[in-house]
Amino acid sequence: MTQEVLTAILHTDGAAKGNPGPAGAGFVLETDGGEVIAEGAIPLGRATNNYAEYSALIAGLTEALARGIAEVEVLSDSELMCRQLNGEYRVRNAGLLPLYQQVCEMADRFRQVRFTHVRRHLNERADALANQGAALSARGTGRR
Repeated sequence: MTQEVLTAILHTDGAAKGNPGPAGAGFVLETDGGEVIAEGAIPLGRATNNYAEYSALIAGLTEALARGIAEVEVLSDSELMCRQLNGEYRVRNAGLLPLYQQVCEMADRFRQVRFTHVRRHLNERADALANQGAALSARGTGRR
């Protein structure tokens, strides 16, 4: 019998080749000890970088909820998104507002969620997955 993981770290990143352009989202969900639980590279079609950042976060939170994780620390190199979710900045872009609201609703389903801005070099795997998703979008396999 495997032990249930109640806390996790979620690395997220979004990429857009052009802004907007072929975009992708990437996430890595791992235990506190660094063991990868799940990861994903998601093609988004044509989108902005900020849309891709939020899409990566939504995909990662969805995975965490599906796995019954109660507490998650989100690490993202998107300073804008982290500041918006921590209440330091308002969401002024009408296209991002529904995504922001979706994340807030999802966050309420966890016992605790922390949004932490990190430098890009601390988010390399999520960055690589986001770029993989953007490459898939550039080949025409995106969803948007």
